[in-house]
Amino acid sequence: MESNYEMKVSEGPFGYILEDVPHVSDYIPDLPTYPNPLRSNPAYSVVKQYFVDMDDTVPQKIVVHKDTPRGVHFRRAGIRQKVYFNSDEVNACIVTCGGLCPGLNTVIREIVHSLDYMYGVSKVLGIDGGYRGFYAKNTVNLTPKLVNDIHKRGGTILGTSRGGHDTMKIVDSIQDRGINQVYIIGGDGTLRGAAVIYEEVRRRGLKVSVAGIPKTIDNDIPVIDRSFGFDTAVEEAQRAINAAHVEAESAENGIGVVKLMGRYSGFIAMYATLASRDVDCCLIPESPFYLQGKGGLLEFIEKRLKENGHMVIVIAEGAGQDLLKEETERANEEKDASGNKLLQDVGLWISQKIKDHFAREGKMTLTLKYIDPTYMIRAIPSNASDNVYCTLLAQSAVHGAMAGYTGFTSGLVNGRHTYIPFNRVTEGQNQVVITDRMWARLLSSTNQPSFMSQKQIDESMEEDDPPTQLLDDCQDETSINENETT
Repeated sequence: MESNYEMKVSEGPFGYILEDVPHVSDYIPDLPTYPNPLRSNPAYSVVKQYFVDMDDTVPQKIVVHKDTPRGVHFRRAGIRQKVYFNSDEVNACIVTCGGLCPGLNTVIREIVHSLDYMYGVSKVLGIDGGYRGFYAKNTVNLTPKLVNDIHKRGGTILGTSRGGHDTMKIVDSIQDRGINQVYIIGGDGTLRGAAVIYEEVRRRGLKVSVAGIPKTIDNDIPVIDRSFGFDTAVEEAQRAINAAHVEAESAENGIGVVKLMGRYSGFIAMYATLASRDVDCCLIPESPFYLQGKGGLLEFIEKRLKENGHMVIVIAEGAGQDLLKEETERANEEKDASGNKLLQDVGLWISQKIKDHFAREGKMTLTLKYIDPTYMIRAIPSNASDNVYCTLLAQSAVHGAMAGYTGFTSGLVNGRHTYIPFNRVTEGQNQVVITDRMWARLLSSTNQPSFMSQKQIDESMEEDDPPTQLLDDCQDETSINENETT
């Protein structure tokens, strides 16, 4: 499933760079265009300016110096004056892939409603069971009536799966069914697959728009401000933290350990910790820690218990995996169907380590409660904030596909909805930068040590961009657009 995705890049004065997305007219010349049906839509009759100017772009970096170049921009999402698909001829499909995430049903609902209510498109298929559903399962006819209330439910009404990507079979199915708009909702692995589908569609010269909507509960997709479902996950994680706090506070030397999602990125753990204010220690994959000895985690736990009589520890699922690997003397090389490394349960491991330490030392008795709310968080419906965000992502994707754009994902960049080339959102992973202000805010909130040696801090400072550089990849205010107050 290797991608040969070639990005369209154009340059302008003062260091302006537009990383553009493909268009069906790039490889199919002389395509007819049609007036946008929204010209006569009563919902938009009161809007002063609802068409997006073709030259509107959004900068990736917004913190600038007076003598720095304008930098990378993305095409602004929104309604175009002309569309490249006649509404009666559109045959769209929607597929959801990968793990569950709050908001999946909201995105499905809004794609169906936008196609129907805005553009008069009545033929929308739901692909059952992820990518393999294109050639192995039945489809579902999606109507506004069928999807009207699905946003109130968790999960996805279309079902999902990992893997199952046979590009030729998928594009054969698209071609055989006469599908000309494909909406793919998934994470980085799914979007890499979407890029390959787009390339095969283009190779065959098919008039098909392939649009992605980025999904990852961990908020680890680069470029975009945040991924849908993240806000809901942080809110729900607080419930588990609150339960752990109540348990810990109610027992002598009580410890509540909460394991949260975050395979490679600790955003959920970090933001849930900052939001709850009840956490004494937050451990994430990006920040190494050690157990034994001076300045280690076990020493800190002992100190905090003596001070407060209880404590709450939040740990992301990907944290401490190097310690588990050392202890078991082998790396876990097993992977799931999406290619993600299967992690060992660090929450159970660290809970046992804490119990063993205090039993061995005989210094104090403790009561430890371990809470793992992972699947409870994944399976709930999205909250109000994510519902609005999902609506805008879906509408942006529909506007882009109808305007003939393809090989793109819709996403929020610096508070503006944009069309981003597939390769930009699959080129790496967004991670917490532990030499950044946000992590410093957490450390000052929990009053925990960083558990890093001076050598590790120096190495991290060398790896990151110097502070005078323009901010990139949401490294500073990672997932929430906020005004600098410190």
